Amino acid sequence: MRFYRSLNTVQAMTFDLDDTLYDNHPVIKRLERDLRLWLVDSFPPLSAFDEQDWKRFKQQALRSSERCRHDVTVARETQLGLAFAAIGITGTSQAEAIEQTMQQVTLLRNRVDIPEQTFRTLEVLAQKLPLVAITNGNVDVQRIGLQDYFCATFKAGPDGAAKPNADMFVKASKVLNTPAHSILHIGDHLQTDVMGAKAAGFQAAWFNDSAMGIKLQSKATVMPDVEINRIEQLLHFI
Repeated sequence: MRFYRSLNTVQAMTFDLDDTLYDNHPVIKRLERDLRLWLVDSFPPLSAFDEQDWKRFKQQALRSSERCRHDVTVARETQLGLAFAAIGITGTSQAEAIEQTMQQVTLLRNRVDIPEQTFRTLEVLAQKLPLVAITNGNVDVQRIGLQDYFCATFKAGPDGAAKPNADMFVKASKVLNTPAHSILHIGDHLQTDVMGAKAAGFQAAWFNDSAMGIKLQSKATVMPDVEINRIEQLLHFI
């Protein structure tokens, strides 16, 4: 653990989820692989599309609306709509195909392996401080077993613009009934988490489980207040 500034007394904590409380990279990699297999099996004409085609549909979706850029679920639905339209599935049939596919996405998205140390740390923290989850993703905290530790969960899209925008930080401060400067936000991303938290007046803990120090990070535009390398180091603040 490394301190870059002295911290105010921590009265509450907010947490990023993906790649902070668990490794999300294998989850998404497996989701994309298994979903594509399922799609080809369920809608054989989609076999004409390769990985680059799906990336192209995704980029088209992200360019199509501001909402897609702030809500990963809407972006996924739009991407699927483009793919289905390209094979001639439109109208009601397309809506049904998207709904069916999103059920599969939800199933695959929430197959998350959470380290036991994460559960133990959150359990201790939640007994001492109110905790809130703030995520740009769409994981379901109930499905992955984290619902008992958080008094609220805010997701980009339904609950406001994606981090680093202040929307969800402001909502978290209100639901916690705690001044922003007394809240510590913990996240792995130097822009969406650290920069976003600091801009909203929060204190920021950068979760860095890599070997690269902050001076080697190209995204380090704002310094965190503290850097942690293991989630259990947060117990220092209670």
